Amino acid sequence: MTTLNLPNTISLLRVFLAPLIMVILTLRIQWGDFFGLPYGDLLAGVIFIIAALTDTLDGYIARKKGLVTNFGKLVDPLADKILVTAVLIALVELQRLPAWIVVVIVSREFFVTGLRMVAISEGRVVAASKWGKAKTIIQIIAILVVIFNLPGGFLAMILAMIITVASGVDYFWKLKDIF
Repeated sequence: MTTLNLPNTISLLRVFLAPLIMVILTLRIQWGDFFGLPYGDLLAGVIFIIAALTDTLDGYIARKKGLVTNFGKLVDPLADKILVTAVLIALVELQRLPAWIVVVIVSREFFVTGLRMVAISEGRVVAASKWGKAKTIIQIIAILVVIFNLPGGFLAMILAMIITVASGVDYFWKLKDIF
């Protein structure tokens, strides 16, 4: 089965959208406002939503069409990590988030990626867990709250950080036998 199939191409699209969102957020071009929201934030948020939806789309297509590959099992969560990390870094640069929250979230991402690499070296490919999927959804919602400057953005990111750490512990627990 070819590695660069439609679901994997969609996952890679998420990787390429991450820097685009960063640029749109951080250039701070004053295009005007849309109901009090700067157009740059609106555009970045819409592209982020599209990128986030591709995560559901690529998985659906892969399962429905029998196109699940080991490459896809690895690139899909990696694309999520790149997207989320890029946007979180942009939000720190804009001073909408404290860096320590981002460091905790990104540290978990590196930790889980490291666990997956060790698992691969042992011949095991680890697909995303339910905790990992919940973490991704909560992160996406929290990031959108911050991008759109909605009330409760800080608390949403605290919740996302807590779920992120919990999902990291879940991966560690499931893979503890490889140490």
